[in-house]
Amino acid sequence: MSEARKTALYDRHVASGGKIVDFAGWALPIQYEGLVAEHTAVRTEAGVFDVSHMGEVDVKGSGARDFVQNLVTNDVDAIVDGQICYCAMCYPDGGTVDDLLVYKRNNEDFLLVINAANIDKDFAWMQENSKEFAVTLNNISDTISEIAVQGPKAQEILQLICETDLNKIPFFFFKEQVIVAGVECLVSRTGYTGEDGFEVYTANDNIGLVWDELFKVGEPKGLKPAGLGARDTLRFEATLPLYGNELGKDISPLEAGIGMFVKLGKENFIGKEVLAKQKEEGLKRKTIGFELLGKGIPRHDYPVLKDGEVIGHVTTGYQAPTVGKTIGLALIDAQYAEMGTEFDIQIRKKTVKAKMISKRFLQKKYKK
Repeated sequence: MSEARKTALYDRHVASGGKIVDFAGWALPIQYEGLVAEHTAVRTEAGVFDVSHMGEVDVKGSGARDFVQNLVTNDVDAIVDGQICYCAMCYPDGGTVDDLLVYKRNNEDFLLVINAANIDKDFAWMQENSKEFAVTLNNISDTISEIAVQGPKAQEILQLICETDLNKIPFFFFKEQVIVAGVECLVSRTGYTGEDGFEVYTANDNIGLVWDELFKVGEPKGLKPAGLGARDTLRFEATLPLYGNELGKDISPLEAGIGMFVKLGKENFIGKEVLAKQKEEGLKRKTIGFELLGKGIPRHDYPVLKDGEVIGHVTTGYQAPTVGKTIGLALIDAQYAEMGTEFDIQIRKKTVKAKMISKRFLQKKYKK
């Protein structure tokens, strides 16, 4: 653990009993009192996550809009200033570089929020593809800390230390120069749990103040610190993809099931030609939801079999705390992707029956 990087909140995690693990080179809490308790708190009251390991890149210049439009699959012209869109970045062969959030300040100023494990790779990719555009890229990841306040009571609790009326920040919008716990922050109505909530960005030196004040007002209302374990089960129940599981360099956004964020009707973007061909010819692989009919946990990369033949692999699987079933996502040959189809999951040395079900495991509770 001595080699792992520490966020500005590391000492607070240790003091709160956080079990620290190495995640993408960062020392982060996997859990505090327990995954299920933290998961349940977010679904029923509120939880807060340290997500300071995420990456942030500023994109500025007269060519910023053209650069971002070429870089990502979604259409940044479809959002207004102060709005956010979820996107993928693709390689020319249609594989996924990363999934990310694009914060649009205006057509000459964007903030891109990327995954922690991919920061160096993503920034190099952006630099490589920026040469033809009048744009300046600045990787500010090391200067920014971020927390996510999520759950039905997230707004009520955050509002107690926030000077801006949070009702004025709609879903997937953001405001800057917001005073939270006496310090200046960027606040967005976003998250990775399927619940209403906010993500708060501020300078490293300020995040401890925000964290401490949040718990001072929030603990009496049921606010709990939550670790990476609950973060993963929450996003999975809400069918939100994770890079390295549902998405990867060998998996296109269409295959991953996020085709709604791939706007093939807009001008050219990296990978568009291959993705358009995939859609026209029909996908050869699809991401599906399944329920395990026997005992076991279908973990990432476990083989999926039909009549003894491997037809794909599990991308994520859990005994889902809110859903109350053992469910999973799998990338399989498209010919078997029909609702109700039964197949086997290879769990260690045994095979366990599973059945394809809807990927809508849980009703999302975003405030729109």
